[in-house]
Amino acid sequence: MLPPSVKQTLWSYDTDKIDKTKDKRLIISQVLNFGSKDATDWAINNYGKKIIKTVAMSIPKGQWGKKSLNYWSLILGFDQNQIKPRFN
Repeated sequence: MLPPSVKQTLWSYDTDKIDKTKDKRLIISQVLNFGSKDATDWAINNYGKKIIKTVAMSIPKGQWGKKSLNYWSLILGFDQNQIKPRFN
């Protein structure tokens, strides 16, 4: 079961049908872009920084908010230039 802070980042999805394991890429992507501190803390505690960094680096640039990408690349320690454009 996802906490309310995470569900808030998934406003366009039926959160009752989201599986924490199968849908981790979606959850992590949404939380990193739109989540509160509670949501990001939950994600880090549930998935770990290593998995979050791997998922973050696989999110195409077009799916990132500019400020979110800047912030998380610093926090997770990855080079933004390694992120591929959305359609390439």
